[in-house]
Amino acid sequence: MAEAPENTVASFRVAEEAGVDELETDVRISSDGQLFMLHDATLDRVAAGPSGKDLGPVAELPWSKIGSVDVGAGERVPTLEQMYQATTRFVQLEIKDLAAIDGLAGFFPRHPAYAARTILTGFSAEAMTTVARKLPDIPRGIIVSRWTDAESHPGGYRKLIEETGSCRIHSGGEGLTAEIVRQLHDEGFPVHGWPTRTEDDLRHWLELGVDGTTSDDPRTVRRWLAEALR
Repeated sequence: MAEAPENTVASFRVAEEAGVDELETDVRISSDGQLFMLHDATLDRVAAGPSGKDLGPVAELPWSKIGSVDVGAGERVPTLEQMYQATTRFVQLEIKDLAAIDGLAGFFPRHPAYAARTILTGFSAEAMTTVARKLPDIPRGIIVSRWTDAESHPGGYRKLIEETGSCRIHSGGEGLTAEIVRQLHDEGFPVHGWPTRTEDDLRHWLELGVDGTTSDDPRTVRRWLAEALR
């Protein structure tokens, strides 16, 4: 997040103030079962000081340790519930650790209002297939680094979508064309392209006709979009 430390309550509030339609964030689980928001497997990159570095994988740490680390500007890693409490938008919740799925399967039945504004996503077909079984009522979206990854899945992209029960697909740009996006639309599947780091990236996605994109700087991207649509 360009205006606040990533995956923090501050960043979610900035994104909502900027007017995003959907928030994208990453969920992991601590050694003692707390669901929380963090992209990496360790705190090393985001920790503001040395006390938060070299602690090892967060999956092996208790929540008391993870939650005590300053990740910039005095912000702390938020729990999953804190994230939902601080937001109002639809949430794309990316599963970074398969171990978090059982925690989510316990969390969402207790919080149906949060479930109703969530799509669960991930790069792992195994994770999405497991989510389809354990949380069948929450929509899913499979993520691929490049479109060729979807096409090279055993049985092709249709089999990947079928196996994971995905209602949309998130693809990197390599191999993705406007023709493929139209084909997916004809088959009833929205397409989100990622990431958007530059104005040229955004122009490319608009040319392809995708339904959405992901950016660390949504305010700037929304300005580019408004200018492009004039």
